[in-house]
Amino acid sequence: MAAAATTTTNPQSCTNPAKFDFLNDLRSKYPHQPVFLQAVEEMALSIEPLFNDPVNGKFYKKAFLYLTEPERMISFHVPWMDDQGAQHVNRGWRVEFSSALGPYKGGLRFHPTVDDGILKFLGFEQIFKNSLTGLPLGGGKGGSDFDPKGKSEGEIRRFCESFMTELCRYIDASTDVPAGDIGVGGREIGYMYGTYKRLSNKHGEGVLTGKSPLFGGIHLRPEATGFGTVYMAQHAIEDKLKRSLEGTRCAVSGSGNVAQYASKMLIQLGAKVVCMSDSNGVLVFEEGMTTSDWEQIIVAKTVERARLSSLETRVSGKYIPNHSPWTLPDLNINFAFPCATQNEIDGKAATMLIEKGVMGVFEGANLPVTTEGQEALRAHRDVLYIPGKAANAGGVGVSGLEMSQNASRTYWKREKVDAMLKEMMAGIYQQMKDNAGEDGTLEEGCNRAGFLKVAQALKELGWVY
Repeated sequence: MAAAATTTTNPQSCTNPAKFDFLNDLRSKYPHQPVFLQAVEEMALSIEPLFNDPVNGKFYKKAFLYLTEPERMISFHVPWMDDQGAQHVNRGWRVEFSSALGPYKGGLRFHPTVDDGILKFLGFEQIFKNSLTGLPLGGGKGGSDFDPKGKSEGEIRRFCESFMTELCRYIDASTDVPAGDIGVGGREIGYMYGTYKRLSNKHGEGVLTGKSPLFGGIHLRPEATGFGTVYMAQHAIEDKLKRSLEGTRCAVSGSGNVAQYASKMLIQLGAKVVCMSDSNGVLVFEEGMTTSDWEQIIVAKTVERARLSSLETRVSGKYIPNHSPWTLPDLNINFAFPCATQNEIDGKAATMLIEKGVMGVFEGANLPVTTEGQEALRAHRDVLYIPGKAANAGGVGVSGLEMSQNASRTYWKREKVDAMLKEMMAGIYQQMKDNAGEDGTLEEGCNRAGFLKVAQALKELGWVY
């Protein structure tokens, strides 16, 4: 045990308590929120040169510390009734993290692992992701520890109605605009928006995004995060590696919204999607997923609400239980698209990817690589690594466009939205390159670009001085 402990004291690692001692007060306050601290320290590591700036370093430290505390945290209980008439009570939260650039903006997650620490991590990341989009959006996040798995349609509807009955007190098109996330898709957004309309008598409001186009939603919102992740990868691969995605072997983790549409776009661009996964195992397609395979997965996940293990007789792939794409030593891949959840690629998995010759990791999920995994990737600067703040910003970007569409009482065609999404992802990539400079990485450029815009806003607002 003692020998293992000594491996965590790399002086250049953000997990070393001696690194960034100005964060020690934060560490002492929130030792029970390790993923939040991980997100803060990962960000600090990328923008360390700013802290050492002889002119503005002190200001940047103060601005960073200011951004580590949410402006407001709201918690409430959510009582609901199951189909047998029994009452249950779950916890609900909304973390309104930063309004420096605009109204709080970020998704709602329904999952049993949700707590205030997980939502603080997600809200903190959201500040900088939203900054990169170029839209006037602040950062926030919310959700509940409610587990939608195994629940009936009626149970989910009643829970969403109860959740919105409380949340509606705090949201407004110019204050806080939630959207979907894990466990919250178009169905759940619809139920919550329906409750909001009944309670508020306000219709056409951009108070939730991810709505159906029937009542104010925007085309391409379900696809935007996954498509945007692939558009970002396409820019990086063409620019840095001087090649295309066509013919490459791409591993996608997860089978939710982001994974589904990242896989679809990869197939359209001629890549071979060699796997998708869920929490129970991996569906492997050695010769690449077909369009028919993809359609079967969509039916299973969005209509049948089934696990991937039930698909083995309906698709060309082979199901391997109790594994993730990152624990299969014999799976040959060129690019990794982690689209499942936080901390799915640890140090061992990242090392295995590097040894396989993986050329790029593009985060469709939020913080899917652990601190140790990030250190392994940073040690191999020839491997492209684009964090979720940039890679999966297409989702919130199109949500911001939905807000604009609602405010102007207009309706945009799918082709126009796709063109705006492509332009947005190209702009984010250019921001990363510009802020990385000659010697920096795309990861460093991403985090610096996102932070500098918010820090300047804090200064001009007179909030940090």
